[in-house]
This record gives sequence, structure tokens and C-alpha cells, in this order.
Amino acid sequence: MIKFDKVTFAYGEKQVLKDFSLEIKEGEHTCFFGESGKGKTTLLRLICGLEKPQAGEITGIDKMRFSVVFQEDRLLKNLNVSENVALVGSRQKGDELLKKLGLQDYLNKKISDLSGGMRRRVAIARALCGDYDILLLDEAFNGLDEDRIKDTAALILEEAKGKTVIMITHNPAHAQLLNATVIHI
Repeated sequence: MIKFDKVTFAYGEKQVLKDFSLEIKEGEHTCFFGESGKGKTTLLRLICGLEKPQAGEITGIDKMRFSVVFQEDRLLKNLNVSENVALVGSRQKGDELLKKLGLQDYLNKKISDLSGGMRRRVAIARALCGDYDILLLDEAFNGLDEDRIKDTAALILEEAKGKTVIMITHNPAHAQLLNATVIHI
């Protein structure tokens, strides 16, 4: 279980979290929902250790392995599609995930040859390919059309079965696709 106990965090004078408390059970799917600037991305950064609380504590994350889809795709442009995904897992599994995401014809293409939605699917495949306990998704479906969103959500549910999934979205329908409990920030 991940437990936030009175967590506070600010960027300079801008306080984004104050005395935030929440428990997320292992294997739960949770969605942080709210306006921009309310601390949703900061919560993900705190969970995976990219930021540290300025007050309060987060427990239950020690020794956990994280896989993240950031708001930006963060793909390596000097590697092809297949190589980008294989950075975190086996090439065979990565290629299977890419095929399931409709990218079978692009395995050896450069990242610069892909559309924004295709790049997003590569970033999602890379996150799913790794060995993780907690999957963090920050606006993971940005740039995908509705049919791709549904197919991608189904793949995430299949691949992350039994694992903790924490997502951020501005679209409540995306939370429903992942059977996530919505937490309004």
C-alpha cells in the first residue's frame, strides 16, 4: 500500500500540495483528476522519487519498481522504435507490444519518422515492457484518437493485471477505461 501522510510540496512560493493524505492499495487503479497546477504530476514525481516531500511522508514505495509514461514521450531519437522499447525489457516482448499497438510496420523506423500519436504508443509500449510493480501514466492517451485510446487502454489492463496503476488525466472517460478510482485534487 502507498500511503501519503500529510504530504506538503511547493515550487518556490507556489504551494501545490498541503497536508495531502491518501492510501492506495496494492493492485488498485487510481486516477488523479483536477485542474492544471493542482499537483497531479507532482504526486507522480513524489511517488517515483523524482521529488521529495517538504513535509509529511510517503510510505510503501521502498523497493518498488516503477515504470512511467511521462507527459513528454522521452524517446531516444538515435534509436529506432524497437530499440527504444527494448531499453527496458526483452526485444521480443517489446516487438509484441508494438504490434498490439498497431506499429508492426514501424519497428525499424526512426522516431523522427513517426507521428505524435505513434510516438505516444511507443512510449506506452516501453513502459509496459519493463519489469515494474507500479505503472505511472501522466496524460498517457494524449495524441491518440478514440479507437486507439480504447485499444491502448485494453492493452494496459491486460499487461498491468494485478499491478498498481496510477494515472493523471483531464478526461474522466480515460479513468473509466482503466477501471480507476477517481481522486479529485
